[in-house]
Amino acid sequence: MNTINGIEALTLPALTTALDAAAIRQQVIANNIANANTPGFQAQRVSFEVALDAAAGDGAPVSARLEPQVGLSVDGAVRLDSEVAAMAQNGAHYQALLKALNRHLSVLASAVSDGKR
Repeated sequence: MNTINGIEALTLPALTTALDAAAIRQQVIANNIANANTPGFQAQRVSFEVALDAAAGDGAPVSARLEPQVGLSVDGAVRLDSEVAAMAQNGAHYQALLKALNRHLSVLASAVSDGKR
């Protein structure tokens, strides 16, 4: 197996999965904020830990699509300050992932053009 193919086979799927996870987390947080004043609404949380542990436990590379577990928060309460902080943190994480993806694609573009500029 070619080393570049091996790296490419892991990097792009991992970045894609991480970006998908951040997008889903952002949607759930936005839903929590939008429904903060809805009587009886219970906040939701996104967890990828269960799916990640299961995927990593079988010894295969974690390149497959991981399905998130969306469930109720421990106490179900919506705390706007915590939700806004989580949204900001998730947004920064998403931007960092996009930057990593951009660098990865830039390296590939450079390799395709044989390093010429």
